[in-house]
Amino acid sequence: MSRRRKPEWLKMRPPSGERFTEIKEALRDHDLHTVCEEASCPNLGECWSGRSGPGTATFMLMGDRCSRGCNFCDVETGGMEPLDPDEPANVASAVAKIGLEYVVLTSVDRDDLPDQGAGHFAETIREIKRRDPSILVEVLIPDFQGEERLVRKIIDADPDVIAHNIETVERLQWPVRDRRAGYEQSLSVLRQAAREGDAYTKTSLMLGVGEYDHEIYQTLRDLRAVDVDVVTLGQYLQPSRSHLEVSEFVHPDAFDTWKRVAEEELGFRYCASGPMVRSSYRAGELFVESVLRDGESEAAARERARSAD
Repeated sequence: MSRRRKPEWLKMRPPSGERFTEIKEALRDHDLHTVCEEASCPNLGECWSGRSGPGTATFMLMGDRCSRGCNFCDVETGGMEPLDPDEPANVASAVAKIGLEYVVLTSVDRDDLPDQGAGHFAETIREIKRRDPSILVEVLIPDFQGEERLVRKIIDADPDVIAHNIETVERLQWPVRDRRAGYEQSLSVLRQAAREGDAYTKTSLMLGVGEYDHEIYQTLRDLRAVDVDVVTLGQYLQPSRSHLEVSEFVHPDAFDTWKRVAEEELGFRYCASGPMVRSSYRAGELFVESVLRDGESEAAARERARSAD
């Protein structure tokens, strides 16, 4: 079967520019991976340039091969290697060299490791903060099979934002995600992060995989019920013919509607919503604009946000 033809609103220019080249060279010098590259993100150039605020680069920890096989993801499965003990320091060095003010850390799933990589994640957060406490760190974490002690390792490392992607509506968790993932399991991770820590919480939904509008709405309600602060919605794009097929190309107007529903009706701090939006899309710019607004300090913004609840 031929792949669906992309509409005009999904066409992007290839990344380029001095800032793009600078970040790419720094990553290669430190032998680091980014999910921006590994997952073929269409916004790579825009996020790295940070045209209207702090640039965002998403570092992928623990290698470029995953222990799970989600049907939407372009990251390779299997053949994982031992962790690089120097990676936390290398990431922190690259962050300093590039001059990032906002860093996103994510990882492949490492179900093969005793702590599924939670300790490595936490060490990287601490190393970045040790070198420069002013850097804002967002972590996009796996579900750690729902083990609270492992999620707590992340919370205790004190990142500024804890994200975990629920990916799709409850009915479509399979075949979209690996069978070891799950709707309730992801909600439990987000609930724990919101209730046990001071970090803002965040998640992401892909549209165009066969979901119905009432299912999107219910998912957004479920996310607010566990105190998720930020949500992003984007169009699923099929990485290759062997991946899950696109069910629908959702029109930009629909994404605008969901943004209004999320922010104005359901009370999310902010919602990034559009065909090309991904979970870390302009993460630094949007966080600063929408959360740390009007010159407010990070601590003051957190206190204001929590007290508003």
